[in-house]
Amino acid sequence: MAVIFSGPDEGVFLLDIGIDLGTASVLVYVKGKGIVLKEPSVVALDKNTNKLLAVGEEARRMLGRTPGNIVSIRPLRDGVISDYDITERMLKYFINKICGSRLMRLFKPRIMVCVPSGVTEVERRAVIDATMQAGARKTYLIEEPIAAAIGAGIDISKACGSMIVDIGGGTTDIAVISLGGIVVSTSIKVAGDKFDEAIVRYMRKKHNIMVGERTAEEMKINIGTVYPRVQEASMDVRGRNLISGLPKTINVTSSEMMEAFEEPMSAIIEAVHSVLERMPPELAADISDRGIVLTGGGSLVYGLDKLLQEKTGINVVIADDAISAVALGTGEALNNIESIEKSAAMEGKNRK
Repeated sequence: MAVIFSGPDEGVFLLDIGIDLGTASVLVYVKGKGIVLKEPSVVALDKNTNKLLAVGEEARRMLGRTPGNIVSIRPLRDGVISDYDITERMLKYFINKICGSRLMRLFKPRIMVCVPSGVTEVERRAVIDATMQAGARKTYLIEEPIAAAIGAGIDISKACGSMIVDIGGGTTDIAVISLGGIVVSTSIKVAGDKFDEAIVRYMRKKHNIMVGERTAEEMKINIGTVYPRVQEASMDVRGRNLISGLPKTINVTSSEMMEAFEEPMSAIIEAVHSVLERMPPELAADISDRGIVLTGGGSLVYGLDKLLQEKTGINVVIADDAISAVALGTGEALNNIESIEKSAAMEGKNRK
């Protein structure tokens, strides 16, 4: 475990942790170690005893397959906390899993958590409170586009515009960054989950088949596309026939997925256009030269970069480690905690 001294003479061990608290998954970065945990944001609970039965991948396998007394919960929706108590318990479980309960009692960690750029003050406070209750000594927040840009290898400190589109599970964050700050941004609640919902709706409407959340996600990963493929892909999908009520298997093609994804993709393209229209002319020239960088799991849907490039006329690239970019950026930001504390202290004095 990466344990560092807070100062040469203080003799106090500090543990610094970065958390990408996503709607679909939680990634945890430990300073000096890198990403040490990547688990789905799912919790299984016994309703009768309120006991935590499983967290992460084990709980995800239970989705849609539990008896009446057990419920699988996703405590984050659209990028923010929807169930405070469950989020706190999930965070506590993950932090203890990494640090060990004994170390947690002795040395509480400093934790930096990612939040979407459009969160309200109430939603920010909920994240801070849940993290503190889960065992943090201090909690810092970083906006997802900033973390994603750092994680994608962009030097955000330069007086040069960089555009990032982070498509996660619950939100798509679009921002133009210059001199270490966000110049123009927007955050929409259309991302990976909405792609899954679009598949469920399409299968019900077109094939009269009800498919579950996990099946929809598998379809998105395996045959999902938003741009014509060179070679058509297909897969067998099992679901419940809405007319007969019996299980049924059908073959679904990638062309059908392109049709299903039309609505969520239109919303993302519209949001990108709105940011491009609002940015200053000098930064527009920078973006035209440097292009748009895609991060987040949603950006890996086949052809998303090609479609965005076609609709904007700007070169679009996917970050090398798109899924982990936000967590990696949060980890890099941990190196500047001291300067963040100083600027926060200065802001506090200025407000007074």
